[in-house]
Amino acid sequence: MDLENLRKTDSAVANYIDLELKRQQTTIELIASENFTSKAVMEACGSVLTNKYAEGKPYKRFYNGCGNVDKIEELAQERAKKLFGMNHANVQPHSGAQANMAVFMYLLKPGDTVLGMDLSNGGHLSHGSPVNFSGIYFNVKSYGVNDNGEIDYEDVLAKAKEYQPKLIICGASNYSKIIDFKRFREIADEVGAYLLADIAHIAGLVAGGVHPSPAGYAQFVTTTTHKTLRGPRGGIIMCDAEHAAGIDKAVFPGMQGGPLEHIIAGKAVALLEASSESFKEYARQIVMNAKALAQGLLDNGMNIVGGMTENHLMTLDLRGTGKTGKDMANVLEMVGITANKNTVPNDPQSPFVTSGIRLGAAAVTTRGFKEEDMKEIAFIIANAIKNSEDEAVLKSLRAKSLALCEKHPLYD
Repeated sequence: MDLENLRKTDSAVANYIDLELKRQQTTIELIASENFTSKAVMEACGSVLTNKYAEGKPYKRFYNGCGNVDKIEELAQERAKKLFGMNHANVQPHSGAQANMAVFMYLLKPGDTVLGMDLSNGGHLSHGSPVNFSGIYFNVKSYGVNDNGEIDYEDVLAKAKEYQPKLIICGASNYSKIIDFKRFREIADEVGAYLLADIAHIAGLVAGGVHPSPAGYAQFVTTTTHKTLRGPRGGIIMCDAEHAAGIDKAVFPGMQGGPLEHIIAGKAVALLEASSESFKEYARQIVMNAKALAQGLLDNGMNIVGGMTENHLMTLDLRGTGKTGKDMANVLEMVGITANKNTVPNDPQSPFVTSGIRLGAAAVTTRGFKEEDMKEIAFIIANAIKNSEDEAVLKSLRAKSLALCEKHPLYD
């Protein structure tokens, strides 16, 4: 990658970028919330658009000179609406959490009741964690998963009837099953609640047609633009037309100031890429790779929450191994695999230690990994965990992961 000017100005930062590129190129990336953007997305994000301040909506700015960024932001909006089948899109949120915050700000008053997925069962911080704005300012009640790692929709209905929330949130940061948006809308309608579908993790799968869409069921849909969508880090809110003005006002001036127009340009590019036939094939391959990884882990004696995945991710359940997610994530990094520690349902360990490891297939699928590669990854993971204190075994496993990386080059 060309860093000629940066090297002249700040060689220290340039050096760390070089090192990070090498790390990405020589590491198998299984963090489920990470992916690799195209070079086109990176070029948009690194463009002169970073210089432009543009508070307000397209064609209704508080600054002059916004004619070009207006058109780019409008492109991103239209592409998001078309891709996800929604009436309105606001592409300004800086993150998925801020997208969720804007929905809260528009719909709720402090103290209003929200029903969301418990963080320890696979939900997200911004779905009501007590340490997050969502749990600090609102009366949050939670649902979780059963022993099979699946949402019990009858339990969700019972909780909705008991708590009478104004907003129900579906979507997760660590849930390996298909989400039934239709059932969630039926539950929301039964208690008079609005429905927010947070599809941050599955947006690319929805766009690629391998996961049902929340369009037509959820009045509000939020997403990040990285993860399976393979764009820059950022957020989008989509909603029914009747809520458009309120959502736009909640984003600006309610929640944030000037939008990041260079990142919005990257979002526009990623949304265009996600509308292609090649992206649909990519989404299908993600699911096939995830299933191959899960089956490979099972074949190598590992346990997975829920037994099998239906999307891009899964959680290794280490409770039978006597080892922790924190320690084993570090061991996997030693053999060239990056993943993150994660709680399992009813985890006996703390969230800082955990009994699980979350694994995702989106990033390696971007590199071109196929099912046979995922089986090899499963072998490496299982044997690293089983032989976590054997340096010779770990060294041989590192050689296997490096060979896989060389087989599928990144950013050549």
